[in-house]
Amino acid sequence: MAALVLGAGRGERLGAGASKAFVSLEGRPLFAHALAALVACPEIGCIVPVVRQQDLARFETLRSELGAPERILPAVVGGEERQDSLRAGLEALPAGVALVAVHDAARPLLRPADVSRVVEAAGQFGAAVLAIPLRDTVKRVRDGEVVETLDRRECWAAQTPQVVRRDWLLEALGKADGEGVRVT
Repeated sequence: MAALVLGAGRGERLGAGASKAFVSLEGRPLFAHALAALVACPEIGCIVPVVRQQDLARFETLRSELGAPERILPAVVGGEERQDSLRAGLEALPAGVALVAVHDAARPLLRPADVSRVVEAAGQFGAAVLAIPLRDTVKRVRDGEVVETLDRRECWAAQTPQVVRRDWLLEALGKADGEGVRVT
């Protein structure tokens, strides 16, 4: 079991500029919080961080500050889109890894117990996603007009990590590439 921590995003939704994974929260980069939570999970054998080319040295400094835990492997460079970064991370995983947890470095408030639950579910079903129930009223809108109010009891917000069998993930990426589909 391994984890990929994707931190090569541009930070557009966060409004953080070019390095959202290094935005500070309580004096530590978001990346540090996410990594610490994953290191605390005994199910995860290794962690592959994925960063932007220009953040490689910055990440290695962070890794040193964290005590360079053995389970955190050297960072790899991500791509233009999330699925490109995902592929780069998958290619850096050691052989024999069957399940992969994919986590967003900009999600620092991860609880190890939640990781354990989603890993257990993925072990049973082949894939699982951490999610939280929506509390807000959600409207479906077309052309600026409300067409439906969704039943919030049926709506969940997907979080990370998302845990999936490595072979399924590689197959899905190959299919997306073949069909020219870009996914988040």
